Amino acid sequence: MTSHMTQRSRGSRLRWVASLAVAGTLALSACNVSDMLSVTDPDVINPSDVQSAAGAAAVRLGAIARLNAATSGGSSGSEGLFLLSGLLADEWENGDSFIARQEVDQRVITVQNNFLTDVDRMLHRARLSAAQAIGLLQKYNPTGPAADVAEMYFIQAYVENAFGENYCNGLILSTVIDGKEQYGSPMSTAAAFTLALAHADSGLALITGTSASDVKVRNALMVTRGRILLNMDKPADAALAVASVPTSFQYQNLHSQATTDNQIWAYNNVARRYSVSTAEGTNGLNFATAMDPRVPICSGGDAACTAIGVTLKTRDDLTLPLYVQRIWPARDVPVTIAGGVEARMIEAEAAFRAGNPALSIQKLNQARTEGGVAGLPATLTDPGTDAARVDLIFRERAFWMFSTGHRVGDMRRLIKYYNRSAETVFPTGAWHKGGNYGTDVNFPVPQAEQNNPNLPAGQSCTDRNA
Repeated sequence: MTSHMTQRSRGSRLRWVASLAVAGTLALSACNVSDMLSVTDPDVINPSDVQSAAGAAAVRLGAIARLNAATSGGSSGSEGLFLLSGLLADEWENGDSFIARQEVDQRVITVQNNFLTDVDRMLHRARLSAAQAIGLLQKYNPTGPAADVAEMYFIQAYVENAFGENYCNGLILSTVIDGKEQYGSPMSTAAAFTLALAHADSGLALITGTSASDVKVRNALMVTRGRILLNMDKPADAALAVASVPTSFQYQNLHSQATTDNQIWAYNNVARRYSVSTAEGTNGLNFATAMDPRVPICSGGDAACTAIGVTLKTRDDLTLPLYVQRIWPARDVPVTIAGGVEARMIEAEAAFRAGNPALSIQKLNQARTEGGVAGLPATLTDPGTDAARVDLIFRERAFWMFSTGHRVGDMRRLIKYYNRSAETVFPTGAWHKGGNYGTDVNFPVPQAEQNNPNLPAGQSCTDRNA
C-alpha cells in the first residue's frame, strides 16, 4: 500500500473514531433506545431521494464522477480503463506481481480477470448514471441548461465507443428501465459504435446556445462523434464532424486529493505497478526513450524523477527499468479525454484516406504548432509511401494521446482498415517476464456477465477478432 493511501486510511479511521465518540455521548445524554437503533445509512440512495431538480443535478454530477473513475480516476482497488487498456497495448509494461495484470500485459486475458471486471463495472455505472440523469433532468428541470443534458449524452456516447474500441464482438450493454434491470444481448462492436453515434447526435441536437458550457460540451460531442465515425470507417464524415473544433480545446477529468487521484500518476509514479513501455514486444513504440516532449519520461531515481518525488529506482516487483511519465507529475493534474488535438489527428487521417498526403502532413503540423507543447518542431514532411504515412499518422496519435484510452482502438483499426496483421501491430514474441505474448487484441466479456440470462452458457465473446 502506498504512503498516501495509508495516510488517507489513517485519517479516515481517526475521523470514524471521533464520530463514534460524539455519537455515543449524544446517545447517552438522550437515553432513547429507539433513537439509537434508528440509523440512516448515508451511502444508500433510494429512487425517491432523487425525484427533484436537486436530485437530478446530483445524479448528473455523479455520472461525471463515474466517467472520471472509469477512465483516469480509477477506484480504491482498480486503475481504470486508460491504464488497463494501455497495458494491453504498447503504452505500459507490468511492474508488479499481480497475475491478472500480467494476463493483460501478456495478451492472455481470462474472463475471471478481476481488474477487467472492476473496469467493466465502472464503465457501465458511468453509462447508466448518465442515462438516469437524462430522464431526471428532463422531468424535474426541463428548462435547465441544455448543456447539462447534452453532457450526459456525451458520457453515454464516450463509454459506448470505449466498449466498441476495447472489447470483443459479443459485448453486453444492459439498461435500467423504471428501476429494473433489462439485460442486454451480445452485440457486435459495430453495433456499439452505431449506438454511440446516435447518442452523440442526440446531445448535439440539444445545444443551440453559445455559453461556455454549450461550447465545451458541443466540442466534446463533436470530437467524440469524429472518433466514432473513424471507428466506423467513415473518415470523410469524421473530418467534417470535427472541423470547427479549435486545437486548443480540452475536455478534462479533474483530480484532487480530496476527491479522486489521477491514477496514472498513482500507479506509475507512486506505486510503480506500471512502467512506461519502450519498443515492447518488437512492435511497440519507443515511448520511454523517444525524448519526445509530448511524453516526457524520467528513470526512477534520476534527477528528473527525484524532482517530482520518485526516488526509488525499481518497479514494484524490484525489476528494472522503471520509466516514469511526467505528463501528469502530481495527483491532482487533470487528464484530457477529448480535445482539439484529436480533431486535427482525425482530419490528418481523413486527408490521407482521401489521397491528399500534403493536407495530411499540414494537419499533423498544425497540431504541433497549436497543441501547446514547447520544443515540438512542426517540421514533419511526407515520408513518401503509404505505409510510412500510416506509420507517421498513428505514431503522432500515439504520442499526442498517450494513455488516454485511444491506443487499443487505433491498433485494432490498423488491423481492420489498413490490412495489417495483429502480430505486426500488437506486442509479440518473447514476453519480458518469461514465456511469449498471446494473441488477444481486445478484452473479453467478464465472467460476472454470466449472470445475464441472454448470454449463452459458457460464452464470453462471439469472436475475439479485431
